[in-house]
Amino acid sequence: MDFLQFPHIVKLFLAGFLAILFLQSGLDKIFDWKGNLSWLVGHFSKTFLNRQVPLLLVVVTLAEILAGALSIAGLFQIIFTLKSSIAYYGALTSALSLIMLFFGQRIAKDYAGAATLVPYFILSIVAMVMLK
Repeated sequence: MDFLQFPHIVKLFLAGFLAILFLQSGLDKIFDWKGNLSWLVGHFSKTFLNRQVPLLLVVVTLAEILAGALSIAGLFQIIFTLKSSIAYYGALTSALSLIMLFFGQRIAKDYAGAATLVPYFILSIVAMVMLK
């Protein structure tokens, strides 16, 4: 039960949080593809990204699923080996996903939407530091 000792428990919480956040977000995009695509087409209709929305949705969805999968795999790695390299890559992919989302929100001039991503990005950076 060494994985329940500090700092391993902190690493477990970080990896678990990122796993839930990104798996849910990515799976939501898959299960409600049409709804997400429809909303995003409207969201980016007046930007230079308007024609790339379907491709960008695929890219963001894959990045989110990868971030969540790496985070959950990292959770198990921490439990069974007390190592956190996989969780680190989950946090890294999480930060990359959030950069992509933040860029899109800023391009769409959805400044309030962009601002809501900042705490998640900070958490991803903190996770990278803790998991390295």
